[in-house]
Amino acid sequence: MNNTDLSMHKYIFPNINQDGWKFVSIFAVLTAILGLIWGPLGFIGLILTVWCYYFFRDPERVTPDIKGVVVSPADGIVQMITRVTGPEELGLNTKTFNRVSIFMSVFNVHVNRAPATGHIIAEKYVKGKFINASLDKASKDNERQLLAMKTDTDKTIAFVQIAGLVARRIICLAKTGDSYQAGQRFGWIRFGSRLDVYLPADVEPLVCVGQTMTAGETILANLLSASQERPQGVIR
Repeated sequence: MNNTDLSMHKYIFPNINQDGWKFVSIFAVLTAILGLIWGPLGFIGLILTVWCYYFFRDPERVTPDIKGVVVSPADGIVQMITRVTGPEELGLNTKTFNRVSIFMSVFNVHVNRAPATGHIIAEKYVKGKFINASLDKASKDNERQLLAMKTDTDKTIAFVQIAGLVARRIICLAKTGDSYQAGQRFGWIRFGSRLDVYLPADVEPLVCVGQTMTAGETILANLLSASQERPQGVIR
């Protein structure tokens, strides 16, 4: 098998998250049952099974090797960029941050990646509602998992997994004391959701509202960039 064949194979049959096989199996069994009841129902079930497989895809990513880089923790679209106080649940409500909110549709890759290199200094899971994650109030009302990180540049950032209208399960593997490299997987959310990244107030985002993001690759900011010029490196 040549390199072209390998690339096509990965595109058609991508790696999927370990959590996905359970759901793919359930969809496949239901498809078989529906097919026995009525052929067209089985065809619909097959389409849904394929969608489920691709929903849980977990492709490899190439993270820019730049000191102080902050990358997108999620695939999706930048929905809003606002200046806010930090999450109270993490004890950061006395500081001001630039918050970048990334909305993930049901068609995006839902594996989440650490936005920077550093170690987790605080974590908090909050039960809440499942309103539309595109609304600003979702950052305070929805079910969410909050994490604070002390980066290797001695800056404090925060990032929050937020459940959406159809999301019903947040998976977070990160714990206080854990160390992460930028772009390293730390969790995922099932079926549509949002990720918020809280940057220090003196660090301007290098993205804009409406921009498409690729987890682990798209540069959000550079914590060491005093001039806020876009750093050199791989930019998606």
